[in-house]
Amino acid sequence: MKIRVLLLLFLFEAHSHAASRPNFVLLMADDLGIGDPGCYGNETLRTPNIDRLAEGGVKLTHHLAASPLCTPSRAAFMTGRYPIRSGMASQSLTGVFIFSASSGGLPTSEITFAKLLKNQGYSTALIGKWHLGTNCHNKTDFCHHPLSHGFDYFHGIPMTNLRDCKPGEGSVFTGGIRALVFIPLQIIAITLLTLAVVKCLGLVHVPPGIFVCLLCLAAMILGLLVCFLHYFRPLNCFLMRNHEITQQPISYDNLMQRLTADAAQFMQRNAETPFLLVLSYLHVHTALFSSKDFSGKSKHGAYGDAVEEMDWSVGQILNVLDELKLANNTLVYFTSDQGAHVEEVSAKGEVHGGSNGIYKGGKANNWEGGIRIPGILRWPGVIKAGLEIDEPTSNMDIFPTVVNLAGSPLPEDRIIDGRDLMPLLQGKTQLSDHEFLFHYCNFYLNAVRWRPRNSTSVWKAFFFTPKFNPEGANGCFSTHVCLCHGQFVNQHHPPLLFDISRDPRERNPISPMTEPRFQEIIDVMQQAADRHAETLQEVPNQLSLGNILWKPWLQMCCSSSGLSCQCDREEQARRESR
Repeated sequence: MKIRVLLLLFLFEAHSHAASRPNFVLLMADDLGIGDPGCYGNETLRTPNIDRLAEGGVKLTHHLAASPLCTPSRAAFMTGRYPIRSGMASQSLTGVFIFSASSGGLPTSEITFAKLLKNQGYSTALIGKWHLGTNCHNKTDFCHHPLSHGFDYFHGIPMTNLRDCKPGEGSVFTGGIRALVFIPLQIIAITLLTLAVVKCLGLVHVPPGIFVCLLCLAAMILGLLVCFLHYFRPLNCFLMRNHEITQQPISYDNLMQRLTADAAQFMQRNAETPFLLVLSYLHVHTALFSSKDFSGKSKHGAYGDAVEEMDWSVGQILNVLDELKLANNTLVYFTSDQGAHVEEVSAKGEVHGGSNGIYKGGKANNWEGGIRIPGILRWPGVIKAGLEIDEPTSNMDIFPTVVNLAGSPLPEDRIIDGRDLMPLLQGKTQLSDHEFLFHYCNFYLNAVRWRPRNSTSVWKAFFFTPKFNPEGANGCFSTHVCLCHGQFVNQHHPPLLFDISRDPRERNPISPMTEPRFQEIIDVMQQAADRHAETLQEVPNQLSLGNILWKPWLQMCCSSSGLSCQCDREEQARRESR
């Protein structure tokens, strides 16, 4: 009898523990500016569902990306750690993965929140964009793939959405093509013309073989350009379902609807068990796309159409939670991976980037516009509705928040830089748990943020800032994104200091003349940066030149017909289901 009672008590306790663990729906937009949603002040874009989410939960107004670029920001989000700790911070000009057949990615030694939740019995899914690598040594090892990082199910793109993926939208490689193709061709043309002139004048004897070699070199350069432009789309722009390529190249027809429906089906399949859903939107990264129900309907062209379609998707997810009666047991989080891409202008001159509101800069730099992102959390009955919190928080904070709520211990063999948000969200504390936050531009420590415990100030010190161009612009238009070292930045000695609490637009640097404690503040922040640097360990650079280059043996292809790589198993599956 005693054994039966103890067994019943054990089962009851286990059931209560399982029931108390919430589901998690984490919604991440791509390149959405903090000035885009209505709840953050936009009056012309229609985002009723994102606004509804904010009304029912907490809106963070000082929420920050750990990096202003996709790959490192997403690595930090998944692991709760600064990307430099996992080697996901580039030391070269390229800060993200651009080829599907590159060997870099989130190391298998890193622990994601998905891996810890899966160990706690959660069903886990990532739908949408990954951008943290795929393979290491061959095209079937999937060492960096979402399924190797704790996700039971993946449906989406392993890379990112680029202009090159959509015919007629231009290329993000224009600068590289100019440097590697057009300039060499111009040099060859001038050389050929000069040699022809001196030969005709009889000044120098020029063997015919030199002309042939130069013409062959020009033909080879042009041939490589044509091959690159022809093959980039099928080789890099494809959809996967788990380890299988299901559409190559990707089709944008009703793509948002397809991914949203799959997310809804995942929640319906797992309604009786705890689940983690990461819906990582392709919107609003270029190439912009939207279905016929949204195309041409907004006041902001193709960009606005994409934002409003994404908002529709958010509404669908919230509706499914209501239909399944799961809303009260689900923590929903909405954010963006970094600020809006202000330099994103189409070949036709259309602005395809979003709004960062009052904030300076944008994607790829650490001015507030590049890292100040939407942050909305809703959990009815647990988090009070309608709150606004202006304390500094980070997208790294989702890791410990989710892991703690799921009942998993945090890893003890590594530094976790994120902090549990629940005490702040529930009003148990009024201050951010981050006294200092460190802002990296790729591999390089760019700025330090200090939230003193005995002050309302939030200090931000820049060690260097990007050189905006053209002069007076709010971005780096000549290079498409701001770069992080060398001739592309201005170094500051002493550091450039702002009080973000009083000057969120970062227009008025503080000097020893305007702030008597200037040197004291700088010294405290420098000491914090030095202590932080002491915690860093040398790790393999996942974004090294060798790791980001295209490797033929890693190239995935859904057909065996050379490099054409054509298939549409998504459409085939839809036909079979009718």
